[in-house]
Amino acid sequence: MNKIVSSSITTISRSKSILKSLTNAQLTNTEVPPYYSCVGTHIRHILDFYLCIFKGIESRVVDLTDRDRDITIEQNCDCALENIESVLERLVSLNSFDPKMNLIVIDDLGQGKIEIDYTLGALLAQANSHTIHHYAIISYILDQLEISIEDETFGYNPTTPQTKVNLN
Repeated sequence: MNKIVSSSITTISRSKSILKSLTNAQLTNTEVPPYYSCVGTHIRHILDFYLCIFKGIESRVVDLTDRDRDITIEQNCDCALENIESVLERLVSLNSFDPKMNLIVIDDLGQGKIEIDYTLGALLAQANSHTIHHYAIISYILDQLEISIEDETFGYNPTTPQTKVNLN
């Protein structure tokens, strides 16, 4: 399997154990400052990124601003899990695509939409890093809600040093 696709599958799969351990009330809890976002919003946002890739792969034009924003994913653990499974299946199908395939990616970097030349591999690598970044936010939210997770590396980039500070 292509290592970029395999990495994305591994990363996305990590959210399944978290979702299986949460209630819908925990998934939608927006009480954590400073941004008052919820775990569900971040999961939905991660999946939206991948759905944009799938929508644009055939035309080779991926519009990252054209997101579905299905709020049901944000509010229901079972729905989020179903959508994760769907994304995982679709990621497997990307193995038949050349990671060097050229794409146009449309994004808004803060000054309006622009078109950027990409390769499929670069876009999938960005999606994977984007997912890990949102996992860090999810990990923070869960910590503030005093919900422990078993995966101590959840939300850490593989290049992050694995030292812990002892405050005693």
